[in-house]
Amino acid sequence: MKKGLLLFLREQMPLLFIYVLQLALISFVYWLGGMRDSSLTLYTILLSGILFVAYSLYRYYTHRHFYERLARPKAANDELTYRTEHAPLAESLHELLLQLDRNYKTRLLSVNEQLDQHIHFINQWVHQMKTPLSVMHLINQERDDESSLGMGDELDRMRKGLDMVLYTARLDSFEHDLHIETLSLFSTVRAITSDQKRLFIRNHVFPVIQIHQDIKVVSDEKWLKFMITQLLTNSVKYSHRTNAKIYFESYTRDNRTVLEVKDEGIGIPKQDLGRVFNPFFTGENGRTVQESTGMGLYLVKEVCEKLGHQIEIDSVQGKGTSVRLIF
Repeated sequence: MKKGLLLFLREQMPLLFIYVLQLALISFVYWLGGMRDSSLTLYTILLSGILFVAYSLYRYYTHRHFYERLARPKAANDELTYRTEHAPLAESLHELLLQLDRNYKTRLLSVNEQLDQHIHFINQWVHQMKTPLSVMHLINQERDDESSLGMGDELDRMRKGLDMVLYTARLDSFEHDLHIETLSLFSTVRAITSDQKRLFIRNHVFPVIQIHQDIKVVSDEKWLKFMITQLLTNSVKYSHRTNAKIYFESYTRDNRTVLEVKDEGIGIPKQDLGRVFNPFFTGENGRTVQESTGMGLYLVKEVCEKLGHQIEIDSVQGKGTSVRLIF
């Protein structure tokens, strides 16, 4: 209420200034006309002042809900309803705001429907592409020559690209695709490294798992595997040294379980480290690796926030990078 009153007073300041100026002007004209009776002048000013105050009180009373609503511009849209009494301007503006609100909600509903249709199309398209991709992968396994190895690598890239598109599309409906459970961290990492053995062999990189088998974490298995796979892929991608190793370590810090993925790659330049979680940011290293999309770490961070986990990253250029998932 105080904010509404202050807003009303601020709006009435020009009128008050004109009113005082008018009183002074009229008093001066009376004085020039020879009316030197100060008591009559003061009485006239008093009557005029009473009328002005009465008008101001009436206007504030009839517009108080209007001013209170204007004093809270960040209030929710459902608070647009307020009472006005004999205030045509406020009522007209209120109707205009209601109409704009209805138009906004209608437009928003239409955009949401289009977005849902787009996401549904993306999901259907990805699933349709996975079928011929699986068939091509099975056919390629029957061959045993150099060209089949190259074909297998390209099929793996296509599969990972489709997975990234699918998971990106599902971020907006994250809560509809969530299953929280207690997971064995060792078994989860072991399954991921086994699934990515072609990637390790092709790049001459070897995983080292240093996780106790009794360590458990509470998370979503599918999304957790997606995050670790993204970290693993990045580590392999930027490990240009032959026979490099990628370490998977787990420990407890402040009563929280930490999974650290550490590589011996080229590292991240210091000036790029603060922006690696931005979407589509590839940085200096991205110019040397054609497969960089700038979406991997961004998606990992988004999933971490939705699952209630945290992510940290440290890197020394030329020595390697460490990424920690904190459960």
